[in-house]
Amino acid sequence: MHPGTAPLVVNHQGQFPVVTASFNLAPGASLGDAVNAIDKVKEELQMPASLQATFQGTAAAFLSSLSNEPILILAALVTVYIVLGVLYESYIHPITILSTLPSAGVGALLALMICKTDFSVIALIGIVLLIGIVEKNAIMMIDFALEAERKEGKPAPEAIYQACLLRFRPILMTTLAAMGGGIPLALGTGTGSELRRPLGIAIIGGLIFSQLLTLYTTPVIYLAFDRMAKRMGGSKRPAEAS
Repeated sequence: MHPGTAPLVVNHQGQFPVVTASFNLAPGASLGDAVNAIDKVKEELQMPASLQATFQGTAAAFLSSLSNEPILILAALVTVYIVLGVLYESYIHPITILSTLPSAGVGALLALMICKTDFSVIALIGIVLLIGIVEKNAIMMIDFALEAERKEGKPAPEAIYQACLLRFRPILMTTLAAMGGGIPLALGTGTGSELRRPLGIAIIGGLIFSQLLTLYTTPVIYLAFDRMAKRMGGSKRPAEAS
């Protein structure tokens, strides 16, 4: 036996002794950058298998939210596709409507980058909201075009052209209304404004970018899928079947 020093308390997590090392974020640094830097150091240390390092607290919640993001977005897309497929009785036209979503996502990410705002869970909620807001551009046009094709027997180019002319005003009005609702979130100050700002920036950026693109891309994609359906011997329209 010999005298020495020993810790007064040995913390455990489960059955394993643990040591907690805390860190603070530097000014202007994001939690994602800190997590990546720590992971890089862990790889460089080449720790033995008996020693494990994991995140706790806010960092653990951040990683958990990142792991669930693809599942949430995929579930939202599948749900929207099923609802649109049942509504329009088609397997192809829901894809035409969903084709408007990439432009909204790109616009939201560009707006966050321009405003130097981190992609947080609140920004992800804004992108999920855009799934419902942006789709109405294509829904308004495609719904009118399908009615013109099925009930009036118009060809696809004429039907979608007429839909673009008649639905431009309501599409523009609804987009401006949604953008107006996001402006107070993006420009607001005060307590909790840093939590709401990414939501407003994501909504405004996604709406602006998608509005500029979907008015031109949706008719093109609609006609392309219509030709593809005819080339593949798709189902006959109700007007033709009768």
